[in-house]
Amino acid sequence: MRTGLQLVLLSVRTMVKSSTKEQGQGMVDVDDKDLQVLIVEDEQLLNEAYARVLAAANIALLRAYNGKEALDMLKKQTPDIILLDLRMPVMDGIEFLKKLKPKENLPNGKIIVFSNYDDQREIDEAFSLGAMHYMLKAWATPDELVKLIREVDNASQPVS
Repeated sequence: MRTGLQLVLLSVRTMVKSSTKEQGQGMVDVDDKDLQVLIVEDEQLLNEAYARVLAAANIALLRAYNGKEALDMLKKQTPDIILLDLRMPVMDGIEFLKKLKPKENLPNGKIIVFSNYDDQREIDEAFSLGAMHYMLKAWATPDELVKLIREVDNASQPVS
């Protein structure tokens, strides 16, 4: 039986292979992308894998490795969606959500929590602080992640 971390690493390998097959090694110019997502993920391998998957789907990227970096980035940039991990060093996702001023930093207020922890209390708190959706990393395929991001981009209410 595989552990959660092993499943995540397998999922990441699949994401990277899938995005590389679809787009080769080329990247689309940021000006040609129709959507901008801020990835807030402390694990470098995962951060890079999600970046490849989203770039292959014609989604522009901003990347941060903890909540503090993300808040600093939001002072200069306004992404359409934030893809947020919950458990990170320096500032975790819940603390980030508490400090985020959506009207100033994220006018659309579109946040997807993308975590490996299925703690209902944490999920409820993230929703109460403005998250629109919660997805478990270990079970998300690259296509499902891109589909969810597109659905959230087009939604004004939480996506179920």
